[in-house]
Amino acid sequence: MSLRGKVGLFGGTFNPIHLGHLRVAEEALKQFELRKVIFIPTANPPHKRVEVPAELRFRMVELAIQGKPGFEVSRIEMDTEGPAYAIDTVREMLRAYPEGVVYILGADTFLGVPSWKEGDRLLDLCPFIIAPRRGIREEELRRPPLDRAEVYFLRMEPVEISSSEIRRRYRLGLPVSHLVPEAVDRFIRERGIYLS
Repeated sequence: MSLRGKVGLFGGTFNPIHLGHLRVAEEALKQFELRKVIFIPTANPPHKRVEVPAELRFRMVELAIQGKPGFEVSRIEMDTEGPAYAIDTVREMLRAYPEGVVYILGADTFLGVPSWKEGDRLLDLCPFIIAPRRGIREEELRRPPLDRAEVYFLRMEPVEISSSEIRRRYRLGLPVSHLVPEAVDRFIRERGIYLS
């Protein structure tokens, strides 16, 4: 089955968005001929606490994708009361995009999908594009119940950038210019977002 013309959904806390996120989105757009990739910053992820307000993280995504054709950002999970769940987002996006959606995520995150709200249902609901992670082999991602999902693997080197490492570098005053887009770096520094 081809993913051509489908809409990629790329969710996350984006705390902060970094060059690795953009690389994954660019490769997904290109390799699978997607119509576009929609970044979906979540306001209240059910699985972790995020210190940085959603509006600031949303703005960082806006700055990161400015002028990049094929990229959009959505408030769908930010405007949800309480925790936002991927299953609800996908259902709503399928109504908005009848041509179909595909969920983009890292191999490490995909391993956890069965534990998400209605995880088994989500595996059946849409295809997945998986970004490689060092130490995770493709066969691990084909074991039950993950084998129910229609899965496509991005052909690229694993991204070695982590948002937690970037936050640490800001706190310690270490360089980050090779890790985050320039406009995002400026925004973070102007507001002192990760300094405390």
